[in-house]
Amino acid sequence: MQRRNFLYNLAILGFGVPSWNGLNFVLGEGEHSRDSAAAGDASARPTPQQRAWQDLEVGMFVHFAPNTWQDVESDNLTTPLSAINPVHLNTDQWVETAIALGARYIVFVAKHQGGFCMWQTQTTEYSIRNTPWKDGKGDVLAEIAASCRKHRMPLGVYVCPRDDHFGASNGGVCKTPELQSKYNAMYRQQLTEVFTRYGELVELWFDGSTVVPVADLVHRYQPNAMAFQGPAATIRWVGNEDGFAPYPCWNSLDASDAKTGVATALDGDPNGTAWMPVEADASIRRPDWFWSTTNANKVLSVDQLMSIYYRSVGRGAQLLVNIPANREGLLPGPDRNAAAAFGREVRRRFDQPLASTHGTGTSLELTLGKRLRVDTVILQEEISNGERVRAYSIEGLIDGKWASLCTGSAIGHKRIQPVPANVVGALRLRVTSSAGQPVIRTFSAFDTGTAPPADWNASESLWAPNLIGTWEGGAFSLDLAPHIPVAAQYVLRFRPQQGTVTGFKDVVLDMGGAPTPTFVHSSPTKPDELLLDITGLDRSIRIRGQIMGADSGSILLERR
Repeated sequence: MQRRNFLYNLAILGFGVPSWNGLNFVLGEGEHSRDSAAAGDASARPTPQQRAWQDLEVGMFVHFAPNTWQDVESDNLTTPLSAINPVHLNTDQWVETAIALGARYIVFVAKHQGGFCMWQTQTTEYSIRNTPWKDGKGDVLAEIAASCRKHRMPLGVYVCPRDDHFGASNGGVCKTPELQSKYNAMYRQQLTEVFTRYGELVELWFDGSTVVPVADLVHRYQPNAMAFQGPAATIRWVGNEDGFAPYPCWNSLDASDAKTGVATALDGDPNGTAWMPVEADASIRRPDWFWSTTNANKVLSVDQLMSIYYRSVGRGAQLLVNIPANREGLLPGPDRNAAAAFGREVRRRFDQPLASTHGTGTSLELTLGKRLRVDTVILQEEISNGERVRAYSIEGLIDGKWASLCTGSAIGHKRIQPVPANVVGALRLRVTSSAGQPVIRTFSAFDTGTAPPADWNASESLWAPNLIGTWEGGAFSLDLAPHIPVAAQYVLRFRPQQGTVTGFKDVVLDMGGAPTPTFVHSSPTKPDELLLDITGLDRSIRIRGQIMGADSGSILLERR
C-alpha cells in the first residue's frame, strides 16, 4: 500500500448481504428512509450513491499479485510469469468468506503497483494471460465478478495508478512527457477494460491518487461507484492502515479539501460544504497486505478485530478488512476462521436490539417495556439530511430517576456507544447541540453481555499531507517558516482528538522575532480556524496561543 508516500509527494508538489445496483440498494428490515427536506439544515449532504455505500458498512479487500510468490509487500518484478499458476483458485470461497466476515462488498486488487494485471488485458505483457494458468485464458477479475453476481455481493476494484513494470511511479507519474503520454493512454485503456467488461462496480480505488485523467471514464462508465482518492474522489482514506478512525469522524469537509482527492479524516469539518465519508482499511495479517510464507502468525484475533470494528464502524466510518489469497488462489484457513469468528461475534452482540426507535427532535425516549440490563447503545442519523448532531447525552431511567450514562459529539451514519452496564426501564437521547433539527434514524439498546474493547474510546494517530504539528494541554507553539513557501493568506485548522474547539486566546504571531498582531485573526465562521496574512517571508515565523474547548489534537496548514 502506498497512499501516504504519494500524499506526501503531492503536499510537496446488521450483516445480511444486500444487492447493489446503483441507486437500487435494498435497505434491510427495520431501516427507515425519510424526506430529506425535514426542517433545519446541514451544509453538506450525501448523494444517494454515497448514502447507499455507507449502509454497506463493512467490506473485504483481497490482495493477490506476483508479490504473493515473492514473500514481499511490493512486487520486485523477479517472478517468472511461468511460476504464476493458482491452480485451485476459487472465488466462490472468497465471497463465502466475505459473507462469513459480515462484509457487504468486496474490493479486489486487479492491478497492484508492480503493474501485473489480473484480467485479460491487451495493454501489457505483464498480465495473467501470459501465465500457464488456464493456458493463458484465465481471468481472475472475471471469476470474482461472476462469484459476486452469484452471491449478490457488490464488487469493487483496485487498479493502481503506479506501475513499476512500465516505469510509472506513485500516482502514475512518469519521467518524461513522452512516457507520460504513453502511460496515460495505457492506463486509461486498462480502466476502460475494467469499467466496461465486469458489470456495475461499487467502488474504484486509485491508491495514492493519480495524475492520469480518469474522472471522465468514471463518470461515463461507472457513475454510481464510489471513487477512493484521485480527481473523481467521493470517499476518502482515514489516514492510517490500522483500521482506526478518529472520534469524532465527520463526514463533511471543505470543498477545497475534497477537490484535492487526497483528503483524510483529519480534514473532517462538521461545517464543511462537501460530503466525503471515510473508509478505514486494515489487513487481517496486519501489517502485511499480501500472503507470504512468513506471516501466518500475524492473523488478528477476534478481540483485535472487534477493537477495529468499534473504532471504525462504531465511529461512523466504513471498514475494509483485507484477507489475502495464497499461491493456490485460496484464502487461508487461519484467516477464514478469524473472519468467521469475528462475524459471529458482531452478530451476537448487535443483531437483536432489546428495543429500537427513531424520531425527530432534540429529545427522544426509548421505552424498554420492562427493566432490562443495557450496556451499549447504537445511534444513527438520517444522513440524507446531512450530519446535524454536534453533541448529545444519553440518560437511563434507573429506579424511577433519569441518570446520565454518557455524552458524545458526532453520530453521523453510526455511533456504537458503550455505556456503564445498568438495569434501566427506559433510555433518553438528548441532543444538546445541532445544526438544524436532528433526524434520528436509529436509537437502539443492547445487552451484549460483554465489556467493550478496552481501547474503544482511545484516540487515533492519523496522517494528512498538510499536517504540520499537534498540540497538548490546550496550548500550541509552531514554527511556520518551513511550511510557508510564498507570501499569501493561510489557514491554520485545529482538529481535536476529542471534543470541539470553541475558540482561541492569547494568540501571538511573531515574524522575524517581532509580534504582528494584525496579521492573525480568528475565522468569522469557523471557531477552529485561524487566518494568517503572510505579506512577506522571514527566517522566523512563529505562532503560539491557547485553545479553548479541546485539550489535544492535530494542526493543519493550508494556503487559501
